[in-house]
Amino acid sequence: MTLTEKDSQYLWHPYTQHKTSQTPIAISRGEGALLWDENNKEYIDAIASWWVNPFGHSNKIIADAIYKQLTTLEHVLFGGFTHEPAIKVAEELMKILPKNQQKIFFSDNGSTAVEVAIKVALQYFFNKNEKRTTIIAFENAFHGDTFAAMAASGISFYTQAFQGMFIDVVRIPVPIKGQEQASFDALKDVIKNHNCAGFIFEPLVQGAAGMVMYEPESLAKLIQICAANNVLTIADEVMTGFGKTGKTFAMDYVDENPDMICLSKALTGGTIPMAITTFTQDVFDAFYDDDINKALFHGHTFTANPTGCVAALASIDLLQTAEMQSNIERINASHLKFQKKIENHAKVITARTLGVIFAVEIKSEAEESYYGSMRTKLYNFFIDKGVILRPVGNIVYILPPYIMTDEQLQKVYKTIEEAIEMV
Repeated sequence: MTLTEKDSQYLWHPYTQHKTSQTPIAISRGEGALLWDENNKEYIDAIASWWVNPFGHSNKIIADAIYKQLTTLEHVLFGGFTHEPAIKVAEELMKILPKNQQKIFFSDNGSTAVEVAIKVALQYFFNKNEKRTTIIAFENAFHGDTFAAMAASGISFYTQAFQGMFIDVVRIPVPIKGQEQASFDALKDVIKNHNCAGFIFEPLVQGAAGMVMYEPESLAKLIQICAANNVLTIADEVMTGFGKTGKTFAMDYVDENPDMICLSKALTGGTIPMAITTFTQDVFDAFYDDDINKALFHGHTFTANPTGCVAALASIDLLQTAEMQSNIERINASHLKFQKKIENHAKVITARTLGVIFAVEIKSEAEESYYGSMRTKLYNFFIDKGVILRPVGNIVYILPPYIMTDEQLQKVYKTIEEAIEMV
């Protein structure tokens, strides 16, 4: 029995309608930007396996750090205990995070990082005896699949089965070009008419919405409006963090700092699930009290897992090497050149680039749904060509490992050009 046959017998995959979906591809090994399936077919991983793997598969530096830690201390509970790897992660993050961030809280993945931030925003005002129960979010946002994260997300088919069960979330338009003032006005109106605790946003790039991009100046204005009204701000850098936008964090482009930042995905270089939510001292101080009921009663069994921590330390070190920074610049320059080549194509609506993120929107005769026919046709075409890309409706994006070679990038571009002609 093949791996795919065994899979169909036992496993339930994410975001999958198993009755109509194709059989999953069984991957047997990976190296660099490449993966091989059980039949030894080669694939270029052009989306870094859902944006988590910037330094390549089977990275020896991260693997060695993990192995060394496993022979010393694989895990210890973090309630009432601490350990050197967690402290070192905090020390290294404080060197590269926006300067107002002072405290870090460990969890398991992007959704839980967001879950922690939203709970903190709500309890922050509860602890101050203020009734603030509304969270502000962007339209078409995606922040994860746990309940508070799902409530803040705006892609309806992910959440429609749970309507009426969520915390109070009000949405405002994304301040894309030409829509900035509408976004500012909407935020002011929401704050005026609701008891708002926090505003959560994907800084500069909305990933699951199709790599929708907006300007740092617009985000700075939104943060200023929140600060003036004592509304906490939450930067969801789960996707954008650790170099994706060309800087270490997307917030590095923005003159204003958020009250909280959510991190995961590339945090451990795609090895061990781990997430972090960071906070200002002011936020932490709202929980620092003689009253035990004002504590943050939230935790995970594998909080601050030492093995995950050393993977994060190795990843942070790798990101800051001259080689990796040069790779990010190289990929960005290559994307910009490809964007210029195809943006005026008759079948292209728009093309856009930020850092290592590239997206192209392809014209369609009918409105395309997230998992519509064009998306399926494009996805199958890419897989057949040995390139892993997961279109969002009619939007094709690239978010490659930073170690992807120029030759591999050119194959990805060529495959996308062929796909545009095909549709």
